[in-house]
Amino acid sequence: MSLKQWLFDASAPAAVSLVRLMVGWVFLSEGIQKFLFPAALGVGRFEKIGIPAPHFFAPFVGVVEIVCGFLLIFGLLTRLAAIPLLINISVAIVTTKIPMLAKAGFWGTMHEARTDFCMFLGLLFLIAVGSGRLSLDAKLRRSNE
Repeated sequence: MSLKQWLFDASAPAAVSLVRLMVGWVFLSEGIQKFLFPAALGVGRFEKIGIPAPHFFAPFVGVVEIVCGFLLIFGLLTRLAAIPLLINISVAIVTTKIPMLAKAGFWGTMHEARTDFCMFLGLLFLIAVGSGRLSLDAKLRRSNE
C-alpha cells in the first residue's frame, strides 16, 4: 500500500465517524479555549506546568488542536492529522498527569486523566483504521479512482 493509499484509506466502517467526531471535537474545543482563556488554559497554564517558551508554544498548540480537530471532524487527512495530536496528548500526559501521581495518588490521577487517555487511544484507533466511509478522505479516494 502506497503512502497516498494509506492516507486516504476509507475502508473502515462508517461508525468510525463517531470516534472522529468525538476526538476532533475535544481537540477543537480545547484549542479554541487556549485563546479564549489564556491565563487558565493557554500561556498561563503552559508557564505553570513548566513548558518552555509558553508565549510561543501555547498559541502553537492551540492552532494545531484547532486545525487538526477540524480535519478529524471532517475526515480529511485523518491519519496525518492524528499524528501531531498524538504527540500533543502524550506531552500533556507526561507534563500534567504523571507528576500528579505523587500528589493525588493512582485513583485521583486516573480520574483526572480519563479524557487524556481516551483521546490517546482514540487517536491510535484513527491512525490504525483511517477515517471511515463517511469522510472527505473517502470522497477524495472515490474521485481519484
